[in-house]
Amino acid sequence: MRMIVVGLFACLAAATPLRAEPYPDRPITIVVPFGKGTTADLVAAVVSETMSKNIGQKVIVELKPGAGGGIAMEQAEKAEPDGYSLAMITQGTHVFNLSLYKTLRYDPQKIIPITPIAAVSNVMTVHPSNPANTPLEVAAAAKAAPGQLTYASGGVGTSHHLGGVLFASIAGVDIKHVPHLVSVDGVKKIVNGEITMGFFNLPTVIDEIKAGKLKALAVTSMTRSPHLTDVPTLDASGLKGYDLVTWFGFGAPAGTPPEIVQRLRDEFAKAAADPAVKAKLKEAGLDPIDQMQPAEFAKLIAADLAKWTPIIKASGAGAE
Repeated sequence: MRMIVVGLFACLAAATPLRAEPYPDRPITIVVPFGKGTTADLVAAVVSETMSKNIGQKVIVELKPGAGGGIAMEQAEKAEPDGYSLAMITQGTHVFNLSLYKTLRYDPQKIIPITPIAAVSNVMTVHPSNPANTPLEVAAAAKAAPGQLTYASGGVGTSHHLGGVLFASIAGVDIKHVPHLVSVDGVKKIVNGEITMGFFNLPTVIDEIKAGKLKALAVTSMTRSPHLTDVPTLDASGLKGYDLVTWFGFGAPAGTPPEIVQRLRDEFAKAAADPAVKAKLKEAGLDPIDQMQPAEFAKLIAADLAKWTPIIKASGAGAE
């Protein structure tokens, strides 16, 4: 009889599921596809600090630049879909790269959107000694010396890269793209006079502009930036239809449970709405963006794909 009772208790124990620990019960890692000192790094650092306090778990930012964001995205795609391995996603990783690369090392469909966090304009800048004071004057110089003027970026597929592609397309000029592993290295080359121009995110160049180390010719948005009110838009400067505003958001490996995705969306939104976070992002030159639900974010990405795919294909821009 004793053996029967012991066996019965063993069966009951096996049939009773262990109570799962509440999510999250350990640190969360966010892999970022760009390097130190970039806008992506800044956004991830500011948001993760506040999110860590809110959820009571460390949110770790891991910078993995390279391959147009492909290295970070490949890592994110292969991660366990348990809510503890996330990724910062951008127009580069989920929009631009799809038309630039013949073969991607990752599948954007396997890194599902959670929510966007912030938006930002880019700025067309040149060295202060450059005689050009308008985008059209740069275009005229480019037409006089085809393929000789250069523009820097933080890598193929970044908004800085596409900023130059769009400029060349609308202005009808041939300019040379010089990609860098991290955007700050490209900015230094312009400051040093080694590269003609750049179309970097405003937070990446705002200090150099204010210090007089770079000359801002125009912003890439259709309206003037509240952070550089005296700088016109490229559209108003004669390049009609020029419109580039980039966003930064977060994603998770496909297969992550819907309830965890929703919890993450709510936590990211809560952190983004924190007054201290909003102040830091604004000070850096970033603009707020509606904290969308995952399905709404997916629609934003789809709309950007519809807009940018024909532009990139018509430009002939590509990457290996």
